[in-house]
Amino acid sequence: MKSREWNYRMTAVFLVPAFVVLYALAARHFNGSSTAAGGEIEMADKVVKSKEEWKETLTPEQHNILRECGTERAFTGKYWDHKASGVYTCAGCGQKLFDSDDKFQSGSGWPSFTRPADAGSVSEHTDHNLGMTRTEVKCRRCDGHLGHVFSDGPKPTGMRYCINSAALDFEKKASAPAKQAGDPPELATATFGAGCFWCVEAAFEMLDGVKSVKSGYMGGHVKNPTYEQVCSGRTGHAEVAQVSYDPKRVSFEGLLEVFWLVHDPTTLNRQGVDVGTQYRSAIFYHSPEQKAAAKKSKRALDESGKFRNPVVTEIVAASEFYEAEKYHQDYFRNNSDAPYCKAVIAPKLKKVRAATREAGRR
Repeated sequence: MKSREWNYRMTAVFLVPAFVVLYALAARHFNGSSTAAGGEIEMADKVVKSKEEWKETLTPEQHNILRECGTERAFTGKYWDHKASGVYTCAGCGQKLFDSDDKFQSGSGWPSFTRPADAGSVSEHTDHNLGMTRTEVKCRRCDGHLGHVFSDGPKPTGMRYCINSAALDFEKKASAPAKQAGDPPELATATFGAGCFWCVEAAFEMLDGVKSVKSGYMGGHVKNPTYEQVCSGRTGHAEVAQVSYDPKRVSFEGLLEVFWLVHDPTTLNRQGVDVGTQYRSAIFYHSPEQKAAAKKSKRALDESGKFRNPVVTEIVAASEFYEAEKYHQDYFRNNSDAPYCKAVIAPKLKKVRAATREAGRR
């Protein structure tokens, strides 16, 4: 491996004396000097390109709207009267922007929404062009111009986000087939970043009700990243474990308990001796219910006094998941006798087993 982190891990596995490995375990609890910021998490995976790169990436119409703040003619865009169920994303970077449930027919000739999909998905700026004062709406991730927002929308928000069709792409919601007797249980998905994904994957695989766990990457701006690219810290991705589980056998709240147990959520962009944004503590929610549960759980952990420093775990909407290379999958299961697995991963699994037994006694 060419990445610095990979070389370190292999050195830890094969060359580092036992006392250094024990030091790494102790260092996992090192709190550093970073503290959590209050409120919403700032977007860490900004997309920045040169003018030439944007011109190569976008169509002329998209470039005129997103990068030159143009405006398409009313009633000409492909989404102004669009009624399909799904999610509208930024045509420049893929950021989730608006949900079809919040779309309404305003009569303006442009796609109109009562609110963004998430509070942090767009930014608003004062616009004095054309001899008037308006509020411009931009994609927070790539700063692409989307349109404007006005305070003449319907309830409950009273807002009208008037957006250019050319600034948007659309992802249709898949229709669920009718459930038949004897069908396998409906599975849910949860995605967590808690440092090295070898450890996180192994912990969740132990739980009853978990169907599968995949190690991979999420939260970045590079498509199909390699492990070496992610380890460079320049793609914006976090190492994550994506969990497929049966909610009737294990709840999302139960998964959160294991998530908090197997890492230190108070160290910003590091777990022990693994340092970098790819090792950040993160919950990537897949539904409003997961978002609410994650925030509630994080707040309860902060208020419990278990940790001396604030919890810095970011809670952000799930984005595209890229499965990691094959040799990362089931790493502990395939390498359980390796010194790194024995010294670093095995103790975490022991904690999970103990917690599971305790929960079974209640």
